[in-house]
Amino acid sequence: MYAKYEEMYQAATRYYVQGETMESIAHQLQLSRSSVSRLLKEARETGLVRISLADHIGSQSPLAATLAEAFNIRVHLVWVRENSNENYRLEQVARLAGRLLTDSVADHELIGVAWGVTVQAVVKHLGFRPLVDSTVVQINGGASLLGTGIPYIGDIMQAVGDAFDSRVVLFPLPAFFDNPDTKDAMWKESSVRTIRDLHSRLDIAIFGVGCVNARVPSRVYSGGYIDPESMRQLSADGVVGDVCTVLLRQNGSWQDIDLNRRASGMTPAELRRIPRRLCVAADPSRAAAILGALRAGTVTDLILDEGTARSVVDLAKL
Repeated sequence: MYAKYEEMYQAATRYYVQGETMESIAHQLQLSRSSVSRLLKEARETGLVRISLADHIGSQSPLAATLAEAFNIRVHLVWVRENSNENYRLEQVARLAGRLLTDSVADHELIGVAWGVTVQAVVKHLGFRPLVDSTVVQINGGASLLGTGIPYIGDIMQAVGDAFDSRVVLFPLPAFFDNPDTKDAMWKESSVRTIRDLHSRLDIAIFGVGCVNARVPSRVYSGGYIDPESMRQLSADGVVGDVCTVLLRQNGSWQDIDLNRRASGMTPAELRRIPRRLCVAADPSRAAAILGALRAGTVTDLILDEGTARSVVDLAKL
């Protein structure tokens, strides 16, 4: 295993750093050219080599600049063909988000991770970047009316932990408690307080934006997390979506929404204390929820595709 890694490292260094040709590397390492090509491919896939490209319509595009200026954020824009299906759109945005998170984390950091369809796609594109003394922390509870959510959420958290060689801390609570008093009591438990203390000290976080009426269904609204009566109440409360299972209106307000008294996720006020907050969105039908997340101040870095960005800009009348 070590010998294979050493060959991969030597090939990558000579090719990407020293600018040698594959033929020259093959000769010096006594390998075939095709073997060198395979080593370079594996070096990219495992994250030994990370290639960063400036996106051709990135933060310099008028659309990205409009969002960046309006909400004082960094915008990372992906171009996706207008006729692309939802899965392809999500895949392209998730690829950029995975690369950005890999490049953004550092040693000794606390990394907050929410669960959901979008983040599940992102973690598949993380590069391997071993960190020193880092911890991945689940930032919203995941149990629902239908199950604990632990296998699904655990897979997401462990994928991040494996990518960064980090300790993983789960938050094994319901997404929504049955009663606000139960939440208040749990918040006093020493084991829960320990995790919430980690939440208060996060250095970076990544999350998606849930939407009540998204074309790609959000797990919060399709996975048995909210009972039918509460779902009916969401419409009356003007809820358009959520961040970390804390419900939001399009204007960014959330404090007086009754169901939030039972939500276990980090509130927008708590998220705002995190220095770097990566929000990933790849669905124009979620524009209202994304706008609510932006107006609530939950985002420092918005990673999305051009079509979704245009929908947000149009809705906000920017």
